[in-house]
Amino acid sequence: MKGRSSLKYVNLVLVSHSRKIVEGLKELLNQVEPKVKIAASGGFDGDIGTNPMEIKAAIESVYSDKGVVLLFDLGSAWMNAELAIEMLDNLKAIKIVDAPLVEGSYAAVVASGLGKELEQVVATAEKVRAVTKINR
Repeated sequence: MKGRSSLKYVNLVLVSHSRKIVEGLKELLNQVEPKVKIAASGGFDGDIGTNPMEIKAAIESVYSDKGVVLLFDLGSAWMNAELAIEMLDNLKAIKIVDAPLVEGSYAAVVASGLGKELEQVVATAEKVRAVTKINR
């Protein structure tokens, strides 16, 4: 592992089938909360897809004992994230969030920047599932 990051914040890993999606989202989130470390994993061999080894490396690059939350776009990204986590048997503070990728990541980075604990960051991100964007 490359070394553990600051224990002050829960860090984020973004997983998508498209590298462009997660890189753009990472750029947005870094502007919202630059103190929280964010890793992006997207695409597979220059194409659409996800790679469990790349997800594992992304987790390792931002891991801290305070924790890491992982957000994903589609079902197979979730499966590869689970596989990556299984390969990290000595890192325990990792949670996969069940939330929309963009809105959940935004809520997670704000909660983390406020110093919330891992379970609080997860709960905050998962609350956005119930948010209505437009009332019609």
